Amino acid sequence: MFTGIIETLGEVKKIRKEGENLHFEIGSSLAAELKVDQSVAHNGVCLTVVEVSPASYTVTAIKETLDKSNLYDLSVGDLVNLERAMIMGARLDGHIVQGHVDETAVCSKIEEEDGSWVFTFKYSSNTDNITIEKGSITVNGVSLTVVNSRKDEFSVAIIPYTYKNTNFKDIKLGSSVNLEFDVVGKYVKRIMSGY
Repeated sequence: MFTGIIETLGEVKKIRKEGENLHFEIGSSLAAELKVDQSVAHNGVCLTVVEVSPASYTVTAIKETLDKSNLYDLSVGDLVNLERAMIMGARLDGHIVQGHVDETAVCSKIEEEDGSWVFTFKYSSNTDNITIEKGSITVNGVSLTVVNSRKDEFSVAIIPYTYKNTNFKDIKLGSSVNLEFDVVGKYVKRIMSGY
């Protein structure tokens, strides 16, 4: 379980293919504090730490994860948003994030608004995922509030702190991002549509 509050950025140091799996070595200041079997969210994708060294650690993504996320597009040198699992009893500064990406979206518009930015993302019309204005959405692991919600599209406002301290600064028109829709909204939608 995560909160969507990014702790730091990590850098992809190596990518190794094994069958349909990809192993990512991530350089990060968090590495010295991690241990094997811990969960860390990478651009919002919960992955298990399988190896640790003082300056980096390795995680593995299986085909299912690669099919539903933008991890397959990562290259050596790319920056990823990192968050360790939340501590029970601590403040929930973002919202409840599972680290299970629902789908990817494409950045369709970026507007600079006198010191902040509004990013618009389009996602597949073939899914039943929804956003609501002032509701929560996770984009590349970042907990955000939806500004505008339309069918298969939404916008979020990004403050300078978030822009500087996450990989939002690297998102351009056409960039693919990971989306995790609000878990409460998913349950309500499921109840309303019946089982």
